[in-house]
Amino acid sequence: MTDEKLSKKDYDNELERLQIELVKLQEWIKDQELKVVVLFEGRDAAGKGGVIKRITEKLNPRVCRVVALPKPTEKERTQWYFQRYVAHLPAAGEMVLFDRSWYNRAGVEKVMGFCSDDEYEEFLRSCPEFERMLQRAGIILLKYWFSVSDEEQEKRFLERINTPIKRWKFSPMDLESRNRWAAYSAAKDRMFAYTDTKQCPWWVVDADNKKKARINCISHLLSSIEYQPLTYPDIHLPDVNKEGYIRTPQDQQTFVPDRFK
Repeated sequence: MTDEKLSKKDYDNELERLQIELVKLQEWIKDQELKVVVLFEGRDAAGKGGVIKRITEKLNPRVCRVVALPKPTEKERTQWYFQRYVAHLPAAGEMVLFDRSWYNRAGVEKVMGFCSDDEYEEFLRSCPEFERMLQRAGIILLKYWFSVSDEEQEKRFLERINTPIKRWKFSPMDLESRNRWAAYSAAKDRMFAYTDTKQCPWWVVDADNKKKARINCISHLLSSIEYQPLTYPDIHLPDVNKEGYIRTPQDQQTFVPDRFK
């Protein structure tokens, strides 16, 4: 949709249409045994979680699953850096959405000093080859960077702080990301210089408007994978055979209290 303004009605209608297409894509991935990986990166409060939620909302979690890894354990810190991510890659007929990914090393780990300079430099050298390996193995790999302005991020942080149902989203790391805005910007630029390749480019999503960002990202995702709607055989539900069954009396069961009459 190219209109400058997106009304709630237009957004709801377009999102519903796109979610129907996502179900078709899901069924195609399952039928054709495709392996799809989608990475979602960007600044804190850029809207990654919102678009992931809209993508998965109507899908089968056995086909489309989300990976959001916590900080690595002491054992994982001694492994090959990509090892813990490889364990979550899709099998045939699956789509995996990474809510943050191996690019943590090029962003938060670099800026916050959680990795050494040698580890950081090695990541920049090896990441493009790692992604080419995934593609050669038949994995469809898409990378989205959600770009949000300083002003919009501040607005969303304040909303998180002041809204009870969103307060859990705000963390001490969010404060540090504000304090180190320039450092994160420089890290992002260098990351793009190494990993925005012709074979596996970064797709930047303008995320200052959450609804537009969701529509634009989902639309692009759908356009990036060739799929066809599957046809299903007619289904006729049989009559229920209750012969020989006697239901347990309701007064012998414990029901959740009914709050409304």
